[in-house]
Amino acid sequence: MSFDFEIFADAGLSEEFVSWLIEEQWPLLSRQFDRLWEYYQNPRTEAGVNGDGISENGRGYVQAQEVGLPARITGRCYGGADAAGFGRSAGPIQRKEVVIENDIAWRVNAMVDFLFGRGIKFVSAAEGDSRRRDIESILKTVFEANGGAVFFQDLAVLGSVYGFVDCLVRWGGLPPADCSAVTSNGTSESTSKAALAASSFEEVLRAAEGVALELIEADRALPVLEEHDYKKIRYYVQHFVQARNEMAAEMGPSSLFGGRGADQRRMTAVTEVLGAGAWQRYEDGQLAAEGANLLGRVPVVHVQNLSQPGFYEGLSDVEQLIGLQDELNTRLSDRASRVTMQSFKMYLAKGIEGVGDKPVSPGRMWCTDNMDAAIEEFGGDGNSPSENMHIAEVREAMDKVSGVTPVVAGVLKNKLGNLSSAVALKMTFMGMLSKTYRKQLTYGQGIRQICAMVLETLDKAGVFKTSEREREVKVVFADPLQ
Repeated sequence: MSFDFEIFADAGLSEEFVSWLIEEQWPLLSRQFDRLWEYYQNPRTEAGVNGDGISENGRGYVQAQEVGLPARITGRCYGGADAAGFGRSAGPIQRKEVVIENDIAWRVNAMVDFLFGRGIKFVSAAEGDSRRRDIESILKTVFEANGGAVFFQDLAVLGSVYGFVDCLVRWGGLPPADCSAVTSNGTSESTSKAALAASSFEEVLRAAEGVALELIEADRALPVLEEHDYKKIRYYVQHFVQARNEMAAEMGPSSLFGGRGADQRRMTAVTEVLGAGAWQRYEDGQLAAEGANLLGRVPVVHVQNLSQPGFYEGLSDVEQLIGLQDELNTRLSDRASRVTMQSFKMYLAKGIEGVGDKPVSPGRMWCTDNMDAAIEEFGGDGNSPSENMHIAEVREAMDKVSGVTPVVAGVLKNKLGNLSSAVALKMTFMGMLSKTYRKQLTYGQGIRQICAMVLETLDKAGVFKTSEREREVKVVFADPLQ
């Protein structure tokens, strides 16, 4: 990486340190966060990559959560956060019937539904009804232009899976809150403030649609924090690989259908460095664009899923469930193997010649002169109360850890009494409501900061002037039980 941070005019920002973040830290963090996402999404991969480890009991695909199962079940050994389809063979061990019940995804989705399922409202703290309506209309326009309800649901999903989510505020498609940019070849891309000045409120709303709110996935984020305060972002670095709408210069092997392979699409390594006074964008290690940051501070809002003292990352809802999810999948797979072995009648023939060529069917007689000949029947499913109890207790443990019970998803197994009163409902959903209220604090604070940064961006761009007091917004969440 050939970085040049002269534009930041800060001796505390080292090119060597940022290079270390990208080359050493980024691969490690990417594997860690990719594992969390795979346990949430549980993607499917075609089986038999190397043709080994697959038996007559296996299926034609494997799932991501299989990396947490023992080799005696999967017939494969996995290292680190490797995809489930690319583990190495476990030798002579054949693959058993693998059962994956993704108890993580529906719990995360239920928490998102309770938090943002009914939408939110913004209430401005500005003085005067007209002024408040204008500010609320601007904020509604900005969020609608960035996906509306989908934006908040994505915010909650990313935060719940990774433990945190960062939101980058951009202006007019350029890097953050900037009205001018200089490309690496020295040409200038500028938009004058006079041209941005809106003569009517309708033009203000149209200009507000140009504010982009970009949610940064955790595997992209490499924040440079203050050494004495982990809560403050000194510089924000994001690094990712971007797929281009063009073919690579070197062609790879053809696909099975005679077309071009998927690896022939051009990929570009992108690095963005955002500071309080300037920003830079590098592509494949070369400076592509840079400019001044008119906002005067790092245009990133950090939102923790659940607060974790002493750490930049918050608590992930997925990470704390991985161990229990692996145990549940292991026991479900063991039960499937047992049921497969015992659910069919099998026969052991002794002293009968050629029995292998004589199928078992009605009206067929077997004859032999061997007086010691016998046919023994075995198999059939047997009850295993300890196994069922263990699986039930694992599910209960996941309920306790996540705070999400099957009742939240509408699964009613036992009599719950009269749930017609609000008190009865709150008692039933107490764990879920408690976690929802905690998240309303962390996500509510993050959304308020996003709103304030959006209004400050429009103010610095000369589109809509606001004072610091007018940028204060109250976020009102709907009651999840109504």
